[in-house]
Amino acid sequence: MAEEPTEFWGELAIDPVEIALPRGSGFTLRAYRSSTTFAPTDVSERPEDDDPFARKPDAALEDDEEELPDFDEEELTRQALAQADEDEAAGKPRKASDTSVDLEPIDDEEAAEAAESEDEDEDEDEEAEDEEEDVEEVPLFLTHKGRLLLFKSAEGLVEFVKSGAPNDMSQLPEWERLTDEIDVEQLTPADDDTYELDLVVENLRGGHDAWDPNLILSAGEVSRDIAYSLRLNDVLGMLSPGSPLDDLDEALRSAGSGGVGGFLAKRRVRKIGAQQASLGWRTVIGKISGIVDWRD
Repeated sequence: MAEEPTEFWGELAIDPVEIALPRGSGFTLRAYRSSTTFAPTDVSERPEDDDPFARKPDAALEDDEEELPDFDEEELTRQALAQADEDEAAGKPRKASDTSVDLEPIDDEEAAEAAESEDEDEDEDEEAEDEEEDVEEVPLFLTHKGRLLLFKSAEGLVEFVKSGAPNDMSQLPEWERLTDEIDVEQLTPADDDTYELDLVVENLRGGHDAWDPNLILSAGEVSRDIAYSLRLNDVLGMLSPGSPLDDLDEALRSAGSGGVGGFLAKRRVRKIGAQQASLGWRTVIGKISGIVDWRD
């Protein structure tokens, strides 16, 4: 008896995905794995996007009006003590902030133990953070040399997988089984793995009453995954927390929750400019389309 497609993909922890773009619709594969278990796609041969989060070493901030002088801590301490002595001689009460004088002596051995304990706590925190980063699952698509492979037919994707052609997903331990057992009948993406990016801009242009939350939210999901996997820094920036497109997602998500919160979210949705949203999404889809390698 043939294995059910959902069971087959579930055991592999790999999913077939269908993505519709302005040029057409195509099939690919997506998996989520720890970032330490595979090497990301090589984008060295692809023109790099400007990283919106990076600041060039020689670039001045807008509020860098002048270079601040270096401070001599010993000199500042000496001046503070001298001022405290002058105030005391003049009969002025010592300020509560003058904690540099009249302190009880500190035992050197106790201070050393406290410092050592603090260092150990910091090391433990860093190790815990490293462990959390190690188990973080990130998206991995069927990619090669910085490009997303999209196949216009299920037959084309199956033929590619079985051909042994180089791709970034072949480094997964499940790949060998996939190449042996995959067939066209199994390559039917679930509804949640079907994305219609080609309809997003048109939908947003239709105005607030026409906006389809499921369409827009699912487009944001797959676009973030693609941007992370393919290292599209511009797209990551446009969809990052606090960005206008992310605010749109949050408002749409909250608007469907019902109650007072949902009512307020709907009001926020109506304040979002349809033109700004459509232009932003047109840019995102354009950049994703630009790194697609269409296969038959």
